[in-house]
Amino acid sequence: MAGVTLKTVAKAVGVSPSTVSNAYNKPDQLSAALRERILATAQELGYAGPDASARALRSGKAGAIGVLFTDKLAYAFSDPYAVGFLAGLAEVAEEFSTSLLLMPLSSADIVGGSSAVQQAAIDAAAIFCVPSEHPAVDILAARGIPSVSTDRGGHPGLSWVAIDEVEAAAKLGKHLNRLGHRDIVVLVDDKAEAVGETGIDVDFDEITCTDCEMRIQGLQKELPDARIRLVTGGHNAFASGLKAAEYALDSHDRPTAIVGLSDVQALGAMEAMKVRGLIPGRDLTVAGFDDIPAAEPAGLTTIRQPIKDKGRAVGRILLDPAATERQILMPTQLVVRSSSGPAPRH
Repeated sequence: MAGVTLKTVAKAVGVSPSTVSNAYNKPDQLSAALRERILATAQELGYAGPDASARALRSGKAGAIGVLFTDKLAYAFSDPYAVGFLAGLAEVAEEFSTSLLLMPLSSADIVGGSSAVQQAAIDAAAIFCVPSEHPAVDILAARGIPSVSTDRGGHPGLSWVAIDEVEAAAKLGKHLNRLGHRDIVVLVDDKAEAVGETGIDVDFDEITCTDCEMRIQGLQKELPDARIRLVTGGHNAFASGLKAAEYALDSHDRPTAIVGLSDVQALGAMEAMKVRGLIPGRDLTVAGFDDIPAAEPAGLTTIRQPIKDKGRAVGRILLDPAATERQILMPTQLVVRSSSGPAPRH
């Protein structure tokens, strides 16, 4: 029936419009029999319930957290790190009956992404791997929307849940130094889907990822005498790590160690070695970062960070009134497995 409203249902049942509203929004205030009669009548009349947008306007609450990230939407479902983080965040959101709105911010469409953030019906935002200078971050602040970042900020008023990227990478650098590695290739993320048929060398000042910069600095801190070469095969993915590692392995000055600034890139490097008959840990060391679920069965040496706990902590700060800590530094751990070994003698 066209034009059926809350008032239509109230008139048909013989109750007030507020009583019909309570049947949907405050069921505990009605007897079970009355609520059933109201819902049955609404169904007969074709009334779907109160308009969610109008209810949000009245209450001032959208019931949703925006999750901002600088990648394609598919990344949230395919990257193991993103999946783990979102799983932790979703656990807390579910506890507080809150939805998650995934908001990819394409580097190719800054204006479009910023406009989406400006118009989004959200109560708070989780800023997941988004540069602090991105316009969307300023828009959130201007709108007065509480936000928590996964990157550490220098401003005392910022809320964040992060790790000490430099210190974490330094743990890996120290391990490689003890093993005698002085010729190292680092696989970096350049945010592009592809850089061509092979990987390419990049300079430090070309790196656009803040986390990548700090991880490189951590490696350099403990490897002052090593030659560290930066290579990229594209954005953060297995295929990019494979492409970049193929380029490094087939060069005339093959390194003794390859470090992926994420596990997915390091696992791609291990695949490139396998194709060439090279054994990780014997012929060449491979190490990663994050300790995603696939790292252990692959025997990958890596830096472990509490991915799911990070998502939970972000959710607590945003939703739990009992959460008072606004800046949380999570622990990291070097996990040594079979993919790392002494530098081979040339």
